[in-house]
Amino acid sequence: MERILVIGGARALGAAVARRAVKDGYDVVIGARDLAAADVLASEIGATAVRIDLQDETTIAAAAARLEDGVDHIVMTGSAPHDVRAVDLDHDKLVAAFTAKVIGPLLVAKRFAPVLRPTGSIVLFSGVVGWRPGPGSLVKGTTNGAVEFAARHLAADLAPVRVNAISPGVIDSGAWDRLGDGKAALLTKSAAGTLVGRHGETEDVVDAVMWLLHAGFISGETIHLEGGARNKIA
Repeated sequence: MERILVIGGARALGAAVARRAVKDGYDVVIGARDLAAADVLASEIGATAVRIDLQDETTIAAAAARLEDGVDHIVMTGSAPHDVRAVDLDHDKLVAAFTAKVIGPLLVAKRFAPVLRPTGSIVLFSGVVGWRPGPGSLVKGTTNGAVEFAARHLAADLAPVRVNAISPGVIDSGAWDRLGDGKAALLTKSAAGTLVGRHGETEDVVDAVMWLLHAGFISGETIHLEGGARNKIA
C-alpha cells in the first residue's frame, strides 16, 4: 500500500485530498499544525496524524523521522495569506507567507528526501493570482509564482522523484464561505471569466492531485486548473 502525506490535510482542499486518498486505498498521513484537528479527521476517515508546522523545521524533521520507513507521495496545501498593498507590508507576515508556500516546502524536501521512494512524487500548490497581478495581491501573487519555479528546480534536484504544482483558479472549497451573501456573486463572476463557463469545485482539484500522483512522465510542471481563465479575452 502506498503512503501519502498530506500537509495541510486537516481542512479545506487538503482534507478533501486526504478523504479521497483513503477511499482510493492509500495509507494516508495527515500533517497539520493543529494536531487535534488532524487527529479528529484521521479518526473519522481511517488515517493517521502527525504535527507538521511549515513555519517550524523541527516539526518537519520529527515527522520525517517518524515516517522513516518510507513515503511515496507528499501533497502540500499550506498557505499564510498576507493580502495587503506594498505600503502596508508587515515583515513577519511576509516571511510567514513565503515560508508557507516556498521555504517550508523546500525544507520538507530537505527532510523527506531520504525517505521518499524513487517512484514517488511531490505536489505543491500555487494559484492563479500568480499570473494575475493586481492591487493587494502582491504577496500572494509573488509566492504563488515562486511555487512554479520551486517545482521545476525541486524536480531536477530530487529526480527521479517527480515534483509538480497545481495552480487552481477560484474553487468553491469552503474558503469563500466567509463572504456570506457575497460568495455567490464572487463565484458567478469567476464562472464568467472562464472558458468553460463555471467556477471550480473541490473535486476538480482532488481529481488533478490524484492523477498527478501517477502521471509518471510529468515532472517539473505546473498544471493550471482554472477553466482557461488566463486565456479568456476580457
